[in-house]
Amino acid sequence: MAGSTLASATASAPAARRRVTPGQEAWRRFRKHRLAVVSLVILGLIVLALLVGPLVWTLPIDEIDFSARLQGPSWEHPFGTDDLGQDILARVLHGGRISLAVGVAAMLVAVFVGVLVGAIAGMSRGRVDAALMWLTDLFLSLPELPLLLLIIYLFRDGLGQIVGPEAGVFIMIVAVIGGFRWMPVARLVRAQFFSLREKEFVEAARALGASRPRLVVRHILPNALGPVIVAATIDVAAAIIAESTLSFLGLGFPPDIPTWGRLLFDAKDNLDFAPHWALFPGLAIFLTVLTINFIGDGLRDALDPRRVT
Repeated sequence: MAGSTLASATASAPAARRRVTPGQEAWRRFRKHRLAVVSLVILGLIVLALLVGPLVWTLPIDEIDFSARLQGPSWEHPFGTDDLGQDILARVLHGGRISLAVGVAAMLVAVFVGVLVGAIAGMSRGRVDAALMWLTDLFLSLPELPLLLLIIYLFRDGLGQIVGPEAGVFIMIVAVIGGFRWMPVARLVRAQFFSLREKEFVEAARALGASRPRLVVRHILPNALGPVIVAATIDVAAAIIAESTLSFLGLGFPPDIPTWGRLLFDAKDNLDFAPHWALFPGLAIFLTVLTINFIGDGLRDALDPRRVT
């Protein structure tokens, strides 16, 4: 009896260790990527500062004080002031919300379009797949930045008159950036679909009478989301850089909306005697993009089923 009890306990121990959900296994792998974990903490602190900071640091972003213009960092103004005496910390906190919102919204647009195109191409054969891949290659061959500048220059004012200047620029920038970032996602999803649609579990579901939409939604797409999640983090970073580039070139948000890129645009003529004006928004962009990229590296390692750790 004692021997059988010991044997059953020994047999149940590996079974207990095997009861690990895919999410727990992915988190275990992610934690081994120390740089990704540190980046996750730093990004979380940045997001927390952007959400809670304006509630704590209540100086108005548009309060003009010529007696305090171009002052360096101090207790009264930790990030210094600009040429109108406006507090840079308040403007960085306010602008960070907009920059991150643009990044996340543009990522959602890119992922939605990319998953849709990639899924249709991956489940199709012949002309449909060829046409969608031709469209993808066409968008990949277009020069992104010149087209972004041209489209925003032509349509920003018209859209702003319809929905308002701030909302119009936001919709325009999100749509344009997202519209030029979906192609890598589409290629990833198409390749995943080509691999997964021939797997045994998909063949079994097809033999049981599952329709094509059900095969896609219930069986193939959930197993193809790992690379999509990694690509989504990269798209957030790319969208933040694209918005900052547009604002730095003067074609982003209006001057009264202090995004990080707009702050750099306003500071470019005062770098000799007010470097702090560009230092803090530039550092915010650098840290945010860097941490998102490292988190993407950690997610890539954690969600790769071929990686043995």
